[in-house]
Amino acid sequence: MLEALRRQLSESLFERVAGPEREKHARRIHETPGPRMFADDRPIRHVHADHAMFIGGLRALLLQSLHPLAMAAVAQHSDYRTDPWGRLQRTSLFIGVTTYGTVADAQKAIARLGRVHEHIHGTAPDGRQYRADDPHLLAWVHVAEVDSFMRCHRKYGEKPLDDYDEYVADMAVIGEALGVVDPPRTTAELEARLDSYRPELKSTHDAREAARFLLLKAPLPVLARGPYAILSATAVASLPVWARIPLRLPYLPIAEATGVRLAGHALMRGLRWVTG
Repeated sequence: MLEALRRQLSESLFERVAGPEREKHARRIHETPGPRMFADDRPIRHVHADHAMFIGGLRALLLQSLHPLAMAAVAQHSDYRTDPWGRLQRTSLFIGVTTYGTVADAQKAIARLGRVHEHIHGTAPDGRQYRADDPHLLAWVHVAEVDSFMRCHRKYGEKPLDDYDEYVADMAVIGEALGVVDPPRTTAELEARLDSYRPELKSTHDAREAARFLLLKAPLPVLARGPYAILSATAVASLPVWARIPLRLPYLPIAEATGVRLAGHALMRGLRWVTG
C-alpha cells in the first residue's frame, strides 16, 4: 500500500513538472545516441539531478523579478498566471535537454529559445524600452539562475560539492550559447556580476504581484499545499535580505535557521522518497 501511494505521488509530481509527454522526452534526452554537451562526471549533471532544484527554481524566479525590465518582459509576454505548469514544464525540458541531451538537441533547444527572445520586446511601466535578447538582461537572468541553483544545492542538496567553480563554468557554456557576453566562470565572478546589478534592481508592482502569485496563489491540489508552503518558505529564506525588502518578504533569522531549514531538509527527503 505504501508503495502504491509512493507511485501515485511520484506520477502526480512528474505530471506537474515534466508534462504529459515526459516519458517521450526522457527517452529522447537520455537514449538518443551521440555526444553530449557535458560529460557524465561534470558538476552540472550532478546539481541538476538533485531535488534542491525545486527550491532553486522558485528562488531564481523571485530574484529575477527584481529587475524592472526583465519583470516587464515576463508580465507582458509570459503566461505564468494562466499556465504556470506549462511554463515550468518548458523550463524543465530546456534544462534537461541542455544538461543531459545530445549536442545536436541542446543546440536546437538553445536556438529555439533564442528565436522566442527575438520576438519579446516592449515598453516597461517606467517608459524604458526592453528586449528579451538584450545581452545585459540575458546576463541578469543567467546569474540569478546560476546563483539560485548553486546556493540551494549547497544548502539542501543530497551531496553538496566541495567547490562550485566548475558548476558555474558549466553553466557559462549554456549562457554564452544563449547570448550572454562573458558569463561568470567562477563563484567569485558570479558574486561580483550579481552585485553589479544591484543598483538596477527595485520594487515594482509587477514584481510584488509575481512574488505573491508564486508563493501564495499557485494553483495546487489540496494535498500539495502543505509541502509547497514549506518549499516557498525555504526559497524565501535562501534569498539575501536586500532581495526580500523590495518584494516585501519576511526576514525571520531565528525561525529560518531552525524550523525552516529543518522543514526544507525534511521536504527534500520526502521528495527523494516519492521519486525513488
